[in-house]
Amino acid sequence: MINMMNFSKNLVVVLSFSLFAAACGNSGDTKSAGSKDTAAATTTATAPAASTAASDKGLELIGASDCTTCHRINKADNGSTTGPAYSEVADKYSPAADTTIDRLVKKITTGGSGIWGAVPMTPHPALKQEDIKTMVQYIMTLKK
Repeated sequence: MINMMNFSKNLVVVLSFSLFAAACGNSGDTKSAGSKDTAAATTTATAPAASTAASDKGLELIGASDCTTCHRINKADNGSTTGPAYSEVADKYSPAADTTIDRLVKKITTGGSGIWGAVPMTPHPALKQEDIKTMVQYIMTLKK
């Protein structure tokens, strides 16, 4: 019962953070047509819309799994969990080449220990490889 309450609370926090980040993504800052930053501003303004759907799906999959039992989004939120915060994982493995993503998908599927400490990560063989890849891609967006 307590674990379910913690999971629900954590899910609300994660979803709230996600909505807050999405709401703050567009600052409405516009540049003059002659500015060198116009192309960058346009790219920045359109990029979150494209990545939001993928990020939302990754976050949704994380919330539906048991990942938040051991992990949090940020180290400050990590508290007494046993695994690293997702932002720490992103910092360690970014920029994430396809081989890095595939290696992390395999690590999540098979479990293991040694990289983040002595406590082993529980294997997750029942999760679909495609879903795990979506979750890892979302986690990689959290690099500071």
